[in-house]
Order: sequence, then C-alpha cells, then structure tokens
Amino acid sequence: MDAPVATRSGTDAAPHALGGGSGIRRTRTRSTCCYCGVGCGVVIEAEHGPAGSRIVGVEGDPDHPANFGRLCSKGHRLAETARSDAGRALQPELRHQRHEARRAVDWGIALDTVAHRLSTIIAEHGRDSVGFYLSGQLLTEDYYVFNKLAKGLVGTANVDTNSRLCMSSAVSAYKLALGADGPPTCYEDLELAKTVLFAGSNAAHAHPVLFRRLEAARECDPSVRWIVVDPRRTDTAAMADLHLAVQPGTDVALFNGMLHHLIWEDRIDRSFIATHTAGFDALKDVLRDYAPRTAAEICGIPVADLVEAAEWFGRSPASLSLYCMGLNQSVHGTDKNLALIHLHLATGQIGRPGAGPFSLTGQPNAMGGREVGGLATMLAAHRDITNDGDRAELERLWGLPSGRLPSKPGLPAVAMFDALRDGRLKAVWIACTNPVHSLPDNARVRDALARAEFVVVQDAFVDTDTVPFADVLLPAASWGEKDGTVTNSERRISRVRAAVPPPGQARTDLWIACEVARRMEARLGVAGQPALFNLAGPAAVYDEHVKLTVGRDLDIGGLDHARLDADGPQQWPFPAGATTGASRRYGDGRFETADGRARFHPTPWRPPAEPTNAQYPLRLLTGRLRDQWHGMSRTGRLPELFAHSPRPALRMCPADAARRGLSGGMLVQVESRRGRLVLPLELSDEVSSGTVFAAMHWSGQHLSSGGINVVCQPAVDARSQQPELKHAAVRVQPASFGWHLLAARRGDPLALHQAIQPLLARCGYAAIALYPDAGDPALAWCVLNAAHPEAQAEDWMRCLVEAFALQPGADTLEYRDARRGLLKRVAWRVDSPSLIDGLLWADSQPDPASEALLERALSGEPWAGSRLGVLSGALAAVARDPVVCSCRGVRLSAIRTGIAQGDDLAALKQGLGCGTECGSCVPELTRLCAASPRAALTERGA
Repeated sequence: MDAPVATRSGTDAAPHALGGGSGIRRTRTRSTCCYCGVGCGVVIEAEHGPAGSRIVGVEGDPDHPANFGRLCSKGHRLAETARSDAGRALQPELRHQRHEARRAVDWGIALDTVAHRLSTIIAEHGRDSVGFYLSGQLLTEDYYVFNKLAKGLVGTANVDTNSRLCMSSAVSAYKLALGADGPPTCYEDLELAKTVLFAGSNAAHAHPVLFRRLEAARECDPSVRWIVVDPRRTDTAAMADLHLAVQPGTDVALFNGMLHHLIWEDRIDRSFIATHTAGFDALKDVLRDYAPRTAAEICGIPVADLVEAAEWFGRSPASLSLYCMGLNQSVHGTDKNLALIHLHLATGQIGRPGAGPFSLTGQPNAMGGREVGGLATMLAAHRDITNDGDRAELERLWGLPSGRLPSKPGLPAVAMFDALRDGRLKAVWIACTNPVHSLPDNARVRDALARAEFVVVQDAFVDTDTVPFADVLLPAASWGEKDGTVTNSERRISRVRAAVPPPGQARTDLWIACEVARRMEARLGVAGQPALFNLAGPAAVYDEHVKLTVGRDLDIGGLDHARLDADGPQQWPFPAGATTGASRRYGDGRFETADGRARFHPTPWRPPAEPTNAQYPLRLLTGRLRDQWHGMSRTGRLPELFAHSPRPALRMCPADAARRGLSGGMLVQVESRRGRLVLPLELSDEVSSGTVFAAMHWSGQHLSSGGINVVCQPAVDARSQQPELKHAAVRVQPASFGWHLLAARRGDPLALHQAIQPLLARCGYAAIALYPDAGDPALAWCVLNAAHPEAQAEDWMRCLVEAFALQPGADTLEYRDARRGLLKRVAWRVDSPSLIDGLLWADSQPDPASEALLERALSGEPWAGSRLGVLSGALAAVARDPVVCSCRGVRLSAIRTGIAQGDDLAALKQGLGCGTECGSCVPELTRLCAASPRAALTERGA
C-alpha cells in the first residue's frame, strides 16, 4: 500500500533536475502542515539522488485557502525537523519478556506477533480486553482502518484518541446544542466579524496563522473589537480591547452573567429564539441567579467589564467566538461550551457571515478522526453507537453479521488506562501519540503500561516517554512520507502527500494497520463474511469512508482524492452533484435535531473539581509555548525552536513569590495531591495572584520528571470524558539540593541529547535545551542544567563527562576544589583556540558566573586575554537575552533598543527584520511597543 514518490502531486510543478549530471532531481509536492488544526497548505521541496531522498525546504502554499502562503514559526521550520533520521524508529522491534530488551525483527515476525497476541488475548478474555489509543495526527484513512479494525472486526468500542484530551467537550456541546458535531463557521468569518470573543484561547501562540488573519482584519477596520477571556495576560490578551482576567474555571458564570444582562436589556433576538430554538425558558430560570454583579464577583472582574463585554457582543452586527483548551479541558467543559453557544443562539449570532461559535482544533486531524468514528463514544460518519438503526446500517455497509458492532460506548482515554492498570484491559495498541506524557496524573499511566499484558507502540520516533513500555515497536512513516487527507477546524478537507519515502524499514500507519487487520481477520473473521481490509490504498479507503457519509450531516458524496487533487481543499458537507462545499452551517435556521431546533440547556456554574485550600493554595494553569508542539518529539529536534523559551519554568506573580520568600531563577518544588516535580521559578506579571503557569510540552525527554502532567487532575467531564488538565490545586516551595550543575557541549545536537537523556531521571532536577551555534548552522549547543540532592554524585558525573566528551585534556582547563564540591572545566575548540567548545560547572549553589560564561560561549565571541580568566569567576552575571524572532534570530535587547530610539512596530520590522517572515513574534512585538514608556506618554497625550 506504500506508493512510490510521485513526480507530480495535483497541480504541483513538475520536478526539475539540479546539478547537471549529478543525478539529483528535485520535486515540489503540495501537502498540509502536520501541526495544529488550522490546516495550512505547504509546498515541500525534496531532493532525490543516489544517496536517497530528503526534504530540503518547506514553504507556505499561496493557493491554500486556510493560510494563503502564511506559516507559523513551527511550520516555517518543518524542513529542518524532517532532515535527520536521528531518533527515528527505523525497524520493527520485539521482546518476549518484559524484563528483556527489544530486538530488531523483520516485518513479518512483528506483524504476526501483534496479530497472534491480540487474537489470543481476545479469545481468552473477550473482545473488550483490548484497546486502541490513537492520535489526531493520524490521517483520516489511517483512522478509518483502525476504527473498522476495532469496532468491525474485533467488535469492541475500546478505540479512543488523544483528541479526547483536546476537543471532546466542544463535540459534546455542539451535539447537545446544535444537533451535530462540527463548527458552523469558517475562516472567512475571521475577516467579517466585528466583535471577536476569545475564550480560553491564546491564539497568538496556539493558532498563529489564524491570528495573522485577525490582526490584518482589525488593521483594515479599527472598529473591530476583541474581547479576551483568560486568567493569564497572554500575548492574545495583551492585544485585546477588553481583557476579562477571570478566576480559573468561572467561564460559565461569566457567560451566564452576560446573557442575563442581554435578556434584561432586551438585546436578544426573540424572533430567532421562538422560531429556531427550544429550552430557553428553562435556561432563563437558571440565569436568574447570575445578575451581572453576582457573576462578576464569582469571576473576580469588575461588573462594568462584564456588562461592556455583553453590550459589545449583543450590539455587534457580527460576533464571532473563538475558543480552545481553556474551555474544553475541564470537568465542566461541556457546560462552558454550551454557555458560550447560548450567547450566539440568544442573539441570533449564528449561521451568517462573521458570526458563530468557532472551536479551534488543537491537532491537524482531530475532526477527521471524529468523521470516521475514531472515538469510543461514536460510530463512523457521526453515527450513534447506542442507536440500533445506526448500528444496523453500518453493519450492512461493512458486510458484518447482525450484532457484530458494539452497542455501548467503549473506554475513553483516561478510563482506558485506568482499566489497563486494574487489569480489566489486557492489551493496548498505541499509535502516533505519547500518553505517558500527555495524560494527566501520568504516574498512573506508567503504572498501567508496566502492568499490561501486551503493549504495541506504533510511532515515527523512538525518543518518547511511551516507547520504553512497548513490547512491540512498529516504525511508522512521519509527515512528508505518507498519503491521505486531513480535515481542519473549518471542516475543510485537504490532501496530504508524500514527498519522500519513509526511512529505513518504516511504513505508513495505514499499511501497518491493514497488515495486522488482515492477519487478525484470518483468526477472528466470520465464515462467509467479505474481506473487510481488501483495500488497495489510501484512495480506496477514502472512497469507502465517503460512502458511509452519504445522506448524513457530513455528506461528502461528491468528493474523492481525484476531486481534491483537481480542485483543491473542500469543506463539508459536499454531497454528490455539488460544485462546492458549505462554508457555513445553519444559515437557514434549521439545525441537526429531530425538530430542526437548536437546544438551550440549563448551565449552572460549578467550581473546578479540585478546590484550593491551606495545604494546596495555588491554582495551576497549563498551556502552550509559541514555538513548541505537544511533547516535542518533532519540534524538540531543532535548536532554533528553543530560542524563544529554552527552558521549562513555573511562572508566578512577583507578589506571591515575595510572600513565600522565593526569587526568580531558583528551583522550586510544585506539588499536588498526585505528585511533584521541580522547576525553575520565573517571575511574571502575566499571571495573577493565586495562580501559577507551566507549559505542557516538557516531557521526560527534556526534563527529569514526566512534565507538568505529573501533578495534573485526572477528573473528567461526565458528558465529554475530557480531563481537567487546566486546573489543579498545588503548593510551591523552595527545593533544596546538594549541588548544582551546568554543562554544555557544541556538536550534533540530537546525538548529544540522546547521549545525556538517560541521565535526567537520576537527578532531582535536570533539563536539556538546544541552542543554535553562532558560527556553524550544522552544529548546535546541547545544554544541561541539573541539581542533585547528594553533595557529590561521582558515578553520575562520570557518565555525563563521557557523554559530553569533557574529559581533562590538552584543550581543557580545569579547577577543582573537592572540599567545596566545586568543579570548573572549560574545553576549547582545536580549530579556534579562543572559542569555547564545552563547559562543565558544578558547585554547591548556582553560580551566576557559569550562566555568564554560557552566554559568552553561545554568542560565538572569542575569549580575549588569558584562558585562565574563564575560571576566575570574575564574569559579571548577565540577564538572559531571549530570542523574540526565531526566524531572524532577533533578541529582546535589540528590540528594546529600537523601541527606546522611537521605533514602532513598522520600524522594527524594517530595521531588524523581526516579524517579517512567519509573523509569530508580531503579538509579542506589539506588546513590547505598547508597554514602552514612550507609548504610555503618547497614550496620556504627553
């Protein structure tokens, strides 16, 4: 099922040879970005020659309607992340006993083993004894086969996805309120909205390309207003006309208070409510308790701000809501989504240009997975797993005997690993995701996988926290190496195309799933049943999926791969005979319910699942960094994407830190009822008193713990089963260690990272960061910050010195004081003796001089004077000068200098080049300009 590299893809330009007789040819292939749900079109440039094929460039596709050529900082660097095979899974691996190391095997043995072990477990323990845990990064065709394998062949609904952690609350609210899954809006509404309400969405970081479109729309029409609902003052909030810094978890009270005001002031659309909705009176009974003053007190915001937000929303000719994890990742996520949708239904702000509730998807194909039924709570093509007619229809379409499909929902994500832990589930197949990092309370997930009878991990990368638990590792193709489709946040289906073949023995997810399914079908199939997996390739799989959608709300009977190749990306629904898909839904006021009416649902406010108290007084918030993605298995390979936020940190407001005797840079222990981890403290005015923030990305591959999810809350929403990853009660206190260490080495960043990563878990605190080398783009710096409870850890230090090649030698200076536990070692470059090539600095306390020396080494500046000066400790401490623009490498100091000289945003772009490529740094540049003393004087009219 793996196709050879195509010379043409859709309307792509034909490849042309480079280098005359060198035997190198170059191709350009249109595809879709593998990161967030924006679904940006890309053009991949690849070289093919005697030594193999490689991706050499990626640019935005100017013809793709999602991005029109724009890319964010992550998409901008896709080619660099794809170039190296280091850390890739390149061959199948197998172990027979849990204590054994896996060994390489051929594909036949690996596939036969998976099919045999799963079939045997099913025969012994029943069809619900196995589970499949999938990913929103799989293609629709991959998802389809996995769903058919689980529900059609095995007969279990235990197939779920990491999209459960992302979008399931939005899905349940759409279905409850509007009758069907899927946003009623489109990206064109970003330019047409006159009031934009961001709720729990830092779109400037999470969906930068859409944010560029919003910025451009407001620049064209300064009357456009932005309202941002977020406990943090994010870059998105900093650019808002009105920032509602609500207390965490109070969104329902806010939206109820806004609707109470709109009803009281008669700003609602009574005709729309009467004609197109049901349940409004029951909701009004609940809203009586949410007068603006009461709601504002719950939210911790001025009542005037709540009223102003309601007025802007209700009076606007077009109000658009953009929301994301801040609403979804909550035990009350469905209610939060519903309460926001109620504002749109009550004001008639839905189904027309520029208006509607718009959930922004976190992963590239979370929606495609839902379309094929790739969740434990649904069947293919939005069918209901508990509906007898839906099951019978799907059994007929798949040629299954009556009663083969499961009749009740299976185990969703959190419950699946709980069942694995307590023995109800015996085996799990994990594809393209990293649950040991991404699930809450992940110590329980590690325990679950350690107890499991059989674990299959299918991944493109071996450097994830989940791979060590695999009994079988199946090497999968990555982005740029596979063919199929994805569906983005606006219901737009785009083609994904292979530009190069997978490396080593890696195979596409679709091929792997089909090969195992065929083997299992021989063991589990019913006599006389047609072959379920006689599928010729991605196009044939897609055609089968299309047939299941005909006549349903997501009808795509008019689409196939050929149509998408010829006409480009299309939105659903797109029934047979249509010339284009539907940009917006419900424009006629008819919804996907039995009577065509949307539904209001009573939504009383309830606090987060875990209250703060004297023992755990702080509320932990989690979120994204601008330039990293999920568990960093891809973005963590590239030094340039560390430049903006190179190290993990816990952000706390200065007043809260002062009360606790904490200072910026010190190591602190973050502890919840579930676990603890150590992080450096970062003082920040973006968080309010009583809250702290940590990024979600750092995993055991870059940090000595499993990341912030070690302490996060596993409680789930009763309707969506989405966990409350956004809110956990924690305490923060100083962390004490016997010694502190800074080590750095210049070389191949991925090789250095792999060499020292096993040492992380043996420290009380350790973190790895990668930094670009100032002189050689092929090299980089790998930097380790660590702390250990013992005064000296000689064995650990010996391993580190060997991994970083920092042994004493002719080109190494050393100072050692055994009594103090002090060690300073600096390696010099052989080819440039005045340049530092590596350093090792260990002391009983953090030494600012080591950070200053690291900054000197990273800058590439030659050392002047005697080499012995590097060991004197005379270097002045320096504040970190972070890179703001990762595309051009422009640092904060240069930007502040420009602002002090009177530069505005346009002048900074022209003079420094920052913000002129991907534009991801523009919100931060805007905030820095607005915060300058000159801007403040201008605003006051001075």
